[in-house]
Amino acid sequence: MSADTATVLSLPFTGMWMAQNSPARRVPSHGVDLFGERYAIDFVAVDRHRRSAERRDWRTLVSTEPAERFRGFGRSILAPADGIIVDVHDGEADHEGRRSQLALVPYALGQAARVRQGLHAVAGNSVTIALQDGRAFVSLAHLRLGSIRVAVGDAVTTGQPIAACGNSGNSTEPHVHLQMMDRIDPTHAEGLPLAFRSFREWRPRSGRPYNVETGIPGERSIVEPLA
Repeated sequence: MSADTATVLSLPFTGMWMAQNSPARRVPSHGVDLFGERYAIDFVAVDRHRRSAERRDWRTLVSTEPAERFRGFGRSILAPADGIIVDVHDGEADHEGRRSQLALVPYALGQAARVRQGLHAVAGNSVTIALQDGRAFVSLAHLRLGSIRVAVGDAVTTGQPIAACGNSGNSTEPHVHLQMMDRIDPTHAEGLPLAFRSFREWRPRSGRPYNVETGIPGERSIVEPLA
């Protein structure tokens, strides 16, 4: 995938976030071609030490942890492009986080059941924006319960706060999932290539950041929007 053929968006947050399940690593980025997520990407809020949560205790090792413990939970999520809100879903609970391998095993075993339950069991709370040309749609998922600040029909501009990061749907720790699609309904959509403009990227095993004009963050790169 080339950034030349992708829809270019702004990163939907401020501060430092780690890219996971990046289409720069593989396509389909999430390992399956379901729900329009062929080129989807996830972002987890981190600090400069690549930590998504400052606190670690016995729960980190063997159990689940409160979502509030994680750096991203409740952080503002911004519109990545100008457009019109065409779909909003709220009402899904935020789960506890899971960093422990012991807690991740039963969660992984329940993955197929969540897919059978349908879109909202996977995406959680979400917002979908139709871009100005009406031929592409960007969806943001796993939003915090009750945090969505827009309604269907609202016009939004790039950088406008629209919700907060949560841990709803198929999510093991608070993060935001972003994808481009060719139609509103992810159950019938094809995923479309995406890229981001104007960000600083710290690549794994690299001590210095790179300024990127347009590109796709690499797997486990830390990114920060440029002012």
